[in-house]
Amino acid sequence: MASYNDKIRDGSPSDDAVAGGQHIGLGRYLATRLPTLKPPMAKAPNPFRLLAMLNLQQWLFFLVAFLAWSWDAFDFFTVSLTVTQLSKQFDKTTSQITWGITLVLMFRSVGATLFGIAADRFGRKWPFIVNNILFIVLELGTGFCNTYKQFLACRALFGIAMGGLYGNAAATALEDCPEEARGIISGMLQQGYAFGYLLATVFARGLVDTTSHGWRPLFWFGACPPVLIIIFRLCLPETKSYIERDAVRRSQPNVASTFIAEGKVALKKHWLLLSYLVLLMAGFNFMSHGSQDLYPQMLENQFNFSHNAVTVTQVVANLGAITGGTVVGYSSQIFGRRFSIIVMSIVGGALLYPYGFVSNKRVTAAAFFEQFCVQGAWGVIPIHLMELSPGSFRTFVVGTSYQLGNLVSSASSTIESTIGERFPLPPKGKTKRYEYGKVIAIFMACVYVYVIVLAFLGPERRGRRFGVEHDDDMADVTGHEALMRATRDGNEKRDLSDVEGSKKRMAV
Repeated sequence: MASYNDKIRDGSPSDDAVAGGQHIGLGRYLATRLPTLKPPMAKAPNPFRLLAMLNLQQWLFFLVAFLAWSWDAFDFFTVSLTVTQLSKQFDKTTSQITWGITLVLMFRSVGATLFGIAADRFGRKWPFIVNNILFIVLELGTGFCNTYKQFLACRALFGIAMGGLYGNAAATALEDCPEEARGIISGMLQQGYAFGYLLATVFARGLVDTTSHGWRPLFWFGACPPVLIIIFRLCLPETKSYIERDAVRRSQPNVASTFIAEGKVALKKHWLLLSYLVLLMAGFNFMSHGSQDLYPQMLENQFNFSHNAVTVTQVVANLGAITGGTVVGYSSQIFGRRFSIIVMSIVGGALLYPYGFVSNKRVTAAAFFEQFCVQGAWGVIPIHLMELSPGSFRTFVVGTSYQLGNLVSSASSTIESTIGERFPLPPKGKTKRYEYGKVIAIFMACVYVYVIVLAFLGPERRGRRFGVEHDDDMADVTGHEALMRATRDGNEKRDLSDVEGSKKRMAV
């Protein structure tokens, strides 16, 4: 039995109790928040050695998840980067167009719930494929919209499709990942978001207002890559973690009843944790959307940046985001998840003044480091959520907590643009100008304080094992002996299949 000090160092008993659904005193829990924040200083191998730990299948799982998540972000930011053109097309204000962004964020939670449950029950593969088929249809539909109502309807439906992807992508990339490599792979996966934003920025510059079709080619182009992603996923099997869990369910008299029983156990034991994750993800989504969605509009409208200057600033900012997510994701394996989030929030808050008030091209440096901090904190999130989530509903919990957080923060850009209109600047010709930088800085300062408080108070289970044999919830449903027997039988079948596969490869 590990001592209390050992547990404090590696994840306090209070952290395990909260994640495991045990009842402990509030005072005892709060007393452990500061001691458990101390960096564990865990020894981490060279990052290149960590990456070498992944086998070919694990790399392919990561790559297909990364590409899908990147294109999810690309599709989302197509609206953010064409606000001016859409305003002219539909004869609406910036605030009215940003409702297209708000609707996507609001409806994502519906998709996360539907596709998350489907992925936990039927596997990661086919819900993933259906998601991408919907991307194709709805992105094309957006490109052919002729009225404002059509535009809003397409974006609302798009939100449902987009909401189902995140949890599935995280499970696909991280479930079978070696424990030591989780931090860096988590950071790399999350930066698919920044990479997608980067691609959207570059292609918007090349496709928007460069033909007689105006903004539409960007959306038409966005419907093409998901075809390749679907083909890629069709070539891959289910993750081993899901196969093992499915084998345990099939060892029971009724698979559907077992799945429902798992849900009841998870909800009963983990409702408080699930509520916390939604609140945490609300803060993180306010952080990303509050710092990014209206930023191109600020550069162009307030600082009079040219299209080229906006593009360069956005590209540099996203390079900072990609760097930050990867570096901090790796570092969280050493310093801990909560500590890494808090440090990035403090540094990001210190950078808000240059990020929102430097009006010349030197703002590019501030944008790089601000997004390094924002996405650095985000780089911890995929693995942090995976480690805290109940094993039987990992896709559902990761995706739904993320998207419900999106729902809470869905009005970020609308709030900022509406408040910004209360701070007018001298117009440029017929174009009205507003002091968006001040609003972004104040808004983000409040968000950073909120995230710091939530991360400080919350639990952490760094290094948690994902195998079904380590899942207490499943043991409650099936019984410990039945769980061990089903796991043993499944491992024997898998080992036999691996041997037969090796023999075939040797024969060839």
